[in-house]
Amino acid sequence: MSDNLNKTTESLTKGDNNPAVPMHDFLSKPNLAACKNGGKILFATDDGFAVAENLLKETKPEWREGVYTEYGKWMDGWESRRKRVAGHDWCIIKLGIPGCLHGFDVDTSYFIGNYPPRVSIQAAVLPTEQEEKLPIRRSHIGNQAYLDEMVTVNALHTELWEEVVPMSELKPGTPETCHNYFSSQNRNDRFTHIRLNLYPDGGVARLRVYGLPKFDWTTVPTSERVDLVALSNGGECIGFSDAHFGNPKNLISPGRGTGMYDGWETARRLDRPCILEEDTNGHLVVTGKEWACFRLGHCGIVTAVEVDTHHFKCNFPDYCLLEGCFAPVGEEEKLMKMEGEPWKTILSNQKLLPNKPHYFSGASMIQPHGTVNLIRLVMAPDGGISRLRIWGHIRPSKNEGPVRANHSI
Repeated sequence: MSDNLNKTTESLTKGDNNPAVPMHDFLSKPNLAACKNGGKILFATDDGFAVAENLLKETKPEWREGVYTEYGKWMDGWESRRKRVAGHDWCIIKLGIPGCLHGFDVDTSYFIGNYPPRVSIQAAVLPTEQEEKLPIRRSHIGNQAYLDEMVTVNALHTELWEEVVPMSELKPGTPETCHNYFSSQNRNDRFTHIRLNLYPDGGVARLRVYGLPKFDWTTVPTSERVDLVALSNGGECIGFSDAHFGNPKNLISPGRGTGMYDGWETARRLDRPCILEEDTNGHLVVTGKEWACFRLGHCGIVTAVEVDTHHFKCNFPDYCLLEGCFAPVGEEEKLMKMEGEPWKTILSNQKLLPNKPHYFSGASMIQPHGTVNLIRLVMAPDGGISRLRIWGHIRPSKNEGPVRANHSI
């Protein structure tokens, strides 16, 4: 196993008061509001130049020189008109994955003369019956909320939601200053919706909401089969050996991958044999492997594994395997790089094919194992995988001993 444990934060800056503590430790967390994770704009006061839905795109903002709409310059973000009435602009966002909010990136890319001077962010748990009172979203350039819509939305008093980012200054959208990072003032409570306030108006390219999914497992009986590693169920990628072309945290995202960029892809290993050979099982004889480690949303027993190489047609791995263990609190980082005990093989080496979902289940595939809370996906020698699903049943955190995979599913 490679000891090249990738730092899980994408970009760290040291705090002023404690240089040993990263200020932006939240950047490794999933984006709970991303459209690919189910994030949705429910309401916006104004979409004069560009619609609020652009805030939730996964792609980087782009600039189109000389491109105009009938309302003005085309911009890849949310931009309201220059306000000429009392108040300020704001929008309500439904998180695709409810959870605890750790931090935010208010990205002003390309908004240089038209970014809002200040923003704030509020959060709440909005019950379904309250959400249903919101007017139907009209998403088009030039849109402005009607008076009756404002009356309906104001009746929900979203301005009273908890403030997780107080009114703060923004910097312009140059490459050096476009990322405006803010830590959440409440990292402990679960939220379902947020409100982004612009003071008083202007444009923001992207809003990234970093946090930890928080799933209510009390609603899931032990007899029900669930995806234990799904992002929406609280799964998290906590380490990996290589992510040259794509991060393994994509593996547990909802739905099928939308492209190679939406999966885990490593660099080509330089220790590959000059001439490749196969063993008697048809697997390539290689020494090097790549791995990614995941914390399950809940301890459990694995009954089936799904590995999807969708989009990876010329760069899929030769084979993969899955290991699991139970890690005590504080031991995860040490264990993820270890060979042998306490890791147990759950799925032995399985040949993979290009651009195809692979489903492995039953006692002939899934080996007996105890309750696990960590799993490690290993690929050989390198390549790309689009999605990983770990189907199983929840169990208490105490290890209950071996349970065979062919129990009722």
